[in-house]
Amino acid sequence: MADAKVIPFGEEPRSRRAAKRARGRGRSSASPSPSSDSGPGAGSGLGSGPGAAAASGSHSLSSVPDQPDGIEDAMPDDKPRPDPAQPEPHTAAPEAEGTATAEGPATPEDPAESGGSDWDRRLAEGFAFLRRRVTGDYEVDEFGYDKELTDQVLMSLIRPLYANYFRVEVKGIENIPSDGGALVVSNHSGTLPLDGLMMQVAVHDNHPAGRHLRLLAADLVFMLPVVNELARKAGHTLACAEDAERLLQRGEIVGVMPEGFKGLGKPFGERYKLQRFGRGGFVSTALRHGVPIVPCSIVGAEEIYPMIGNSKTLARLLGFPYFPITPTFPWLGPLGALPLPTKWTIQFGEPIPTDGYPPEAAEDPMLMFNLTDQVREQIQHTLYKLLVQRRSVFF
Repeated sequence: MADAKVIPFGEEPRSRRAAKRARGRGRSSASPSPSSDSGPGAGSGLGSGPGAAAASGSHSLSSVPDQPDGIEDAMPDDKPRPDPAQPEPHTAAPEAEGTATAEGPATPEDPAESGGSDWDRRLAEGFAFLRRRVTGDYEVDEFGYDKELTDQVLMSLIRPLYANYFRVEVKGIENIPSDGGALVVSNHSGTLPLDGLMMQVAVHDNHPAGRHLRLLAADLVFMLPVVNELARKAGHTLACAEDAERLLQRGEIVGVMPEGFKGLGKPFGERYKLQRFGRGGFVSTALRHGVPIVPCSIVGAEEIYPMIGNSKTLARLLGFPYFPITPTFPWLGPLGALPLPTKWTIQFGEPIPTDGYPPEAAEDPMLMFNLTDQVREQIQHTLYKLLVQRRSVFF
């Protein structure tokens, strides 16, 4: 009992631990390390001599095993073997999103950058527009029409009223020709001539060819101080045969409302009942130039200012054809001038051709009367049809 060797709990004998380390080195190395060639017991790594004790006391690095001779021979002949003396060829990185390729233009990588560039473009266009205004580097035609100002400023001011307030629905815009002159004839109503402006935006924003409507306006429009300049800039001109013929000769789309003040200022009880179309002067103009007549029907304008009365005394004092009295005006003051948000529909009907008539047909009163009545009946019939289809005045 006195000669027994005491081994602490959980500790292996030193010779067994050395044998395990030697076996681990033998598995990780395909050939013996140079240090194992010297000293007794290095061949097996399991001896108990001094070589085994040295192996157990230190961790030597094993050499990298040599590549077997058959690997290069196993490579396919059609693939070139890499030359270690030359650098690896540069491999192009995959194209990132937002870069230009041969298949299409560059697309922005970040939506914020796209929005920024769009705002930069708009800002540059705005400064360029102001520079042209200041320097006078812009064009107007013989009637005072400023196309650039109309497209970029005036239409932008009217468009919210058109799209968001009256929510205008346009039908039959394809009946307006893509090129050449045409005469658009429409009903007139609403106490104030907002229907003409809405019709102008409808043609400008919806026609596939981007046509512009040139309206013929009454004398009163060009007598008012500010309205006169704005009407000229927007392309309006005097409602006379001479101006209409000059515009049609240039291939413009001309808009006319033959009812005039009789339709604009009629009582609410006579809504959507067309008044007399005058003596048919617009038909004579269309016959002289052989342009089609496009009937236009507008529903929704009659209810924006329900005219329940007319103060003729005030109208005479102010030089107006009528002075409207509505449920809100003049009782609510300036607030009463706000139109009611009715739902509008503008429909352009089938064009009536006039190019098949001889030149002397413009002097035939019977033909002019028949064509005038045909246009009027087509507009009236379309108004009744749209009123039947309408669900509500406001929706």
